[in-house]
Amino acid sequence: MDLWRWLSLIVALIYLSIAAFASGVGGVLRTFAFLVIPMACIWFGDEMGDYVGYLGSQSITGKTPGFLVRLGGWLLILSPLWMPLIAGFIRWLN
Repeated sequence: MDLWRWLSLIVALIYLSIAAFASGVGGVLRTFAFLVIPMACIWFGDEMGDYVGYLGSQSITGKTPGFLVRLGGWLLILSPLWMPLIAGFIRWLN
């Protein structure tokens, strides 16, 4: 198993543990629902990047490099950490 898969699994387990401690079963279910897409992007980035076709009402006309799909997954999975920093910076600017 690749390093990024292990690291994403560790991050996901930390999030789920915090959710279980802080909010119980409901928090774990919401956290799990949040983690599905970023984990899929990280674990299956190459496969998801190879998809060409229709996605809902949008058309995907070219392949996306797998590392960009994984990068997007990492940005999503780490957003609970960096979003408060951005919000604080914006508040500091005002």
